[in-house]
Amino acid sequence: MRPGFPLISSLPGPRGGGTIKGQWSAGRAYGIDVPAGLIAPLAKRHDVGMRGFLLGLFCALSLFVGPARAQSPSAAIAPLRAAVFDFEWIDTSLEGAQGALRQDEQQRLRELGERLRRELAASGRFELVDITPVAAEARGSNLQACGGCDARMAKVLGARLAITGTVQKVSNLILNINIYMRDAETGRLLFVSSADMRGNTEESWTRTLDWLVKNRLLAEDTSRVFGSP
Repeated sequence: MRPGFPLISSLPGPRGGGTIKGQWSAGRAYGIDVPAGLIAPLAKRHDVGMRGFLLGLFCALSLFVGPARAQSPSAAIAPLRAAVFDFEWIDTSLEGAQGALRQDEQQRLRELGERLRRELAASGRFELVDITPVAAEARGSNLQACGGCDARMAKVLGARLAITGTVQKVSNLILNINIYMRDAETGRLLFVSSADMRGNTEESWTRTLDWLVKNRLLAEDTSRVFGSP
């Protein structure tokens, strides 16, 4: 492109005489140079006003530029089929060492798994499979130390991913939530994230899980980590 390339250096002025001098560069506006021979005939007659000339200039340039090509939107990534198992309880607190099992904690543990399933389904990134056929087996297993039984059960259910989690209690003040994701085909650990929480209340549990899902699990580029379905 040659900025300022003169397409027409002197144009006939409005009726009544005189000329309008100046330089016109199509390249400056469109990124191309248009030969003067295409534009000059538009201003041949003395009764062509500036407005008519500019309209003709635009039409001539449109022959070179052509219609803009519409860009096709990115193809949407299909949701990944996942088996999301219930959270498991790890109690290393003094209370746990005495064999105490609190019903409020067990209730929160069940609700935490349901909340995780709802949030993952609502994201549109995951298609959840029904774990009912293997629920009893899963509850009777230590999913973090069963030699990949979570991945095996997920594969039986037709899922591509096995998602498990634990809540560990150190004391009523210090707890943490952990989420694990494995490839159902190979058993390979694909993702793990953990967050500490202060306080053993329903609010602290749900807020910690929500943070993990939003800022860790859903922040992952699943197309990069897991590939296309």
